[in-house]
Amino acid sequence: MTKLDVVIRHGEIVTAAGSTGRADVGISNGTIVQIGGVVEGHLELDATGKLVLPGGIDAHVHLSVPPEEENVDPRWVDDFTSGSAAALAGGITTLGNMTFPSPEETPLAELERETAVAREQIIADLFLHPVLDKVTPQVLDEIPRLLDTGCNSIKVFMVTSNFESQVRSYVEAIRRAGENGLITLIHCEDYALIEDATARLVAAGKSSLRYYAESRPVISEVVATQRAVAFAEATGAPVYIVHLSSARALEVCAEAQSRNVPVYVETRPLYLHLTRERFEDEDGAKYVGQPPLREQQDIDALWAGIRQGTVHTVCTDHAPWLLAAKLDPAHTITNLRPGVANLQTMLPMLFSEGVRSGRITLGRFVEVTSTNAAKLFGLYPRKGTIAVGSDADLVIFDPDLTLAIEGSRLKSNSDYSAFEGWQVTGWPVVTLRRGEIVFRDGEIIGRPGSGTIVPRGATTPL
Repeated sequence: MTKLDVVIRHGEIVTAAGSTGRADVGISNGTIVQIGGVVEGHLELDATGKLVLPGGIDAHVHLSVPPEEENVDPRWVDDFTSGSAAALAGGITTLGNMTFPSPEETPLAELERETAVAREQIIADLFLHPVLDKVTPQVLDEIPRLLDTGCNSIKVFMVTSNFESQVRSYVEAIRRAGENGLITLIHCEDYALIEDATARLVAAGKSSLRYYAESRPVISEVVATQRAVAFAEATGAPVYIVHLSSARALEVCAEAQSRNVPVYVETRPLYLHLTRERFEDEDGAKYVGQPPLREQQDIDALWAGIRQGTVHTVCTDHAPWLLAAKLDPAHTITNLRPGVANLQTMLPMLFSEGVRSGRITLGRFVEVTSTNAAKLFGLYPRKGTIAVGSDADLVIFDPDLTLAIEGSRLKSNSDYSAFEGWQVTGWPVVTLRRGEIVFRDGEIIGRPGSGTIVPRGATTPL
């Protein structure tokens, strides 16, 4: 009998349906070809006592600098290679990167430029979300052509003055996206309310980042989320609310979902593990993201949303900085560096704080970290599950391995973690991307340029 390329032995296979029991997994030419009854492989991996998970899909990362900021220093410190390393060490095999336009650049040109850079650097697999800035007639005309190029998404920031000056054009972009099998990612914070809150704080002498949460109040997220829901309802197009942070904004989405409005929700680790009190710490600036950290009741609501299915994905919004850049004393609520590095820690922390604590099931863990993103972003069933015919994106995961989060252990070029010192139980020990071992025994083995830009189909409703 012909040997397979790789066989994973004796692991407990987990999909969105939950544990399917212990079975061997056979891999050939980068694809899963057999589950159970596998005879022999050229390379055999013993997964006894371990979970075998589909590779994570983080649909929201920042591993490239907007073109107009290329000469700015400091800036985000991970490129596609170091970002891939952090992802693969954390059990994430596919990344969705936000691709920003240069002035007057259209979505197709954005994708072409970023693809050329990424192909040289990427180790994980990758897809790109073109960000809309000026919504010109040419931009609108290109949206129906995106799916033919393998792109099924666009990204919109509601938090800018540019959005407010072009609302009608943005609505038309969302409509055309939906009519052509695309999904629109939306950053939901209201520009006017943030400007007003910030101006009032500055006038009162409260400009330090201790007041960051007050500068971007929950109501600014709620109002923007209501508008995003309205756009989906008016156009019939699916929208994907990125990094939702508050119970009140989630309530808006849940109500819309109950009426079958195509609204999907992403949250991120910051909002599942930390509260706004962190901004009162001496080094509180290192926790700054957009939106800000919220209250314990918001954390509880988001965990409930994951459990109940109103939150569909957990992604990182990985935007890595050096600690010195984050803690620059010149920063205020009007001048800051948002974002943190958490590609390597997202899955382990969600497992440790979610599955082991009994907050969520193993199946839900896989669903929000892999399967739902694969469906929404046109990758399922090639990715997002463990099935014959799927890509062999697999993680051998030790559910009992306990490690402290330490900057020295992390693969990101960022030199700190917002979760430094946390004891986390459950870590990847081997990661395979399309059947190739790319992470093992704490080391990245995959080569830069070995990842692929994965073509996507139309979004699949959940």
